[in-house]
Amino acid sequence: MNNNIVILGMQWGDEGKGKIVDLLTSHVNYVVRYQGGHNAGHTLVVNGKKTILHLIPSGILHPDIIGIIGNGVVVSIPNLIKEISILKNINVSLENRLIISSACSLVLDYHIKLDLVREKFLGSNSIGTTGRGIGPAYEDKISRRSLRIGDLLYDQELFIFNLKNNVDYYNHLISFYDKSIYIDFDLIKIEMISYKDYIIDLVKDTTQILYESNNKKQKIIFEGAQGTFLDIDHGTYPYVTSSNTTSASACIGSGFGIKNIDYILGVSKLYSTRVGNGPFVTEIFDEISDILCSKGNEFGSTTGRKRRIGWLDLVMLRKAIIINSLSGLCFTKLDVLDGLKYIKICIFYEKISDGTRLSVIPTGYINYNNIRPIYKILPGWNEDTSGIKLFSSLPSNAKSYLNYIKKLLNISIDIISTGPDRDHVIILNELFSS
Repeated sequence: MNNNIVILGMQWGDEGKGKIVDLLTSHVNYVVRYQGGHNAGHTLVVNGKKTILHLIPSGILHPDIIGIIGNGVVVSIPNLIKEISILKNINVSLENRLIISSACSLVLDYHIKLDLVREKFLGSNSIGTTGRGIGPAYEDKISRRSLRIGDLLYDQELFIFNLKNNVDYYNHLISFYDKSIYIDFDLIKIEMISYKDYIIDLVKDTTQILYESNNKKQKIIFEGAQGTFLDIDHGTYPYVTSSNTTSASACIGSGFGIKNIDYILGVSKLYSTRVGNGPFVTEIFDEISDILCSKGNEFGSTTGRKRRIGWLDLVMLRKAIIINSLSGLCFTKLDVLDGLKYIKICIFYEKISDGTRLSVIPTGYINYNNIRPIYKILPGWNEDTSGIKLFSSLPSNAKSYLNYIKKLLNISIDIISTGPDRDHVIILNELFSS
């Protein structure tokens, strides 16, 4: 029986995790965000109506679910307030349904300003961040100068003292990039203190809540943000995010015991996309790229940036399966491939210099300039798959495509998404027992 499930992305984010979390939330009691910040964007479509969440867990649209923002998340209070307001405006009540760890580090105005000026300074060598201040907030966390939600709520005098030190530090640092930018300590102090009463009732000991929930055999989904190859350790470094996006982070970012995780579900598109800079072995630039971008609405839900498009990369997926200790896969956007004459799947990388083939992306350094993809080309299908709910109803070529991937990866395919709406899915394996 599965009580506690981790759901995370297998690529560079934007795989459709939010929809899958939302779909499975009807079976659980809690949904937990455990890393990242408001640089993440989860788009949910219910009855044709779109909702985009950045900090609040995707399952919050279900009325009886409690959402938890775990200690591994960096929190921008203004953006959290904005998101709460958006949900209230669509009649989603959060009363007694949203809990935040007091150990969450804060994203402050000086983090955002540093993020923006540093990316501008780097020019063509920039990482391609969302400009939301997430990286600098995590830098503060590792450097032990981070201001946390608990500091603001429970020791205001110390919070103000440390805030002054941080403002002085950031004014000095930012002046290296742009001397015209200045952080006003008094303004930021007044702003932060004004948030205290707003959030104090949301803050609790989330680790204890999850511990007690597990003892009661209640069900929990741990919701990842971004994707495996944006992981700070295992991703396409340095073109990565500033947190660990792999499955082990679910426990670190929530304080939940690792032995209590029952199942790990990886979510992948049936093609590849990424936002921002960095290597992308299967990237394409032809007419098919434009078709997939248009049909798949491939624009970042956080930044609005057009996503880069490529074919499905099994070399990366094999690595993602290994480092996440994956139990099964969910594939999304099958319907986006409708109408293509052929579909390519990258089954190996080949080193241009000596012809060596790689079946799994290596950990650490890889010279992407010396890599080319080796493809298997499969026939496409002209039939419409959107909204199909039974595997047997799929076109024969679509079934062959999926079965070929399953054979090469040697892992269960549990869910197939055939459209943007919550109920546009094929369920091949019920992950939660009733």
